[in-house]
Amino acid sequence: MTQPTPIRRVPGHRPLLLDLFCCAGGAATGYHRAGFDIIGVDIVERPNYPFTFVRADALEYLAELIASGEIKRFVAVHTSPPCQAGCALTIGTNKSRGWGREHVQLIPALRTLLDATSLPYVIEQPNGKAPVRRDVWLCGEMFGLGVLRHRNFELGRWTMPQPNHPRHRGYVRGYRHGVYRDGPYVAPYGSGGGKATVPEMQEAMGIPWTDVREELTEAIPPAFAQRIGTGLITATLGVAV
Repeated sequence: MTQPTPIRRVPGHRPLLLDLFCCAGGAATGYHRAGFDIIGVDIVERPNYPFTFVRADALEYLAELIASGEIKRFVAVHTSPPCQAGCALTIGTNKSRGWGREHVQLIPALRTLLDATSLPYVIEQPNGKAPVRRDVWLCGEMFGLGVLRHRNFELGRWTMPQPNHPRHRGYVRGYRHGVYRDGPYVAPYGSGGGKATVPEMQEAMGIPWTDVREELTEAIPPAFAQRIGTGLITATLGVAV
């Protein structure tokens, strides 16, 4: 495996991370807490994004950064490409019932560009059949959150240990196959059927700065990215932070 380029840390300055498909900044907030400055990119305007934001097509923007050499401003890249083409819900219930529509799988083209950056990178996806390695996977119970929100992370040009996965404390609240169950976790997706309200999603994931349901349903908890970001800095510096 190619060793990652060490992240340069200048006193008084924070290393700069590129956050592609950034949505409202759940991942970005975690990386910022881990020690990074962030520039986020999304094809949709995101006024709730808490850091520097660029509205652009993420793949086109990354290709332009590589071609111009501007990618050298960054020390790492996090990506959360649209998951509908490979997530468990789309390939399971929705497909079996003829719901939804066809979705484009962006990950192969994205990975090609990420490899061309020569930077450490992360591709984040939910459980399902998306073509990503499951180098690390995280769960809300690892952080005492009110969601499970299992997420897989492919780590390019670096590695970190897999955290232990505590036993779940119970069910996710809501209906499943016509049966209602109560539990200590809420479902931060969809609506109805016992799914979480917007205030419940904000509290359960630790994302109080947006009340847009679509942004919350697509977000990962900042605690996830903080763990990944801390691991990234540790792996590239060789010391814990």
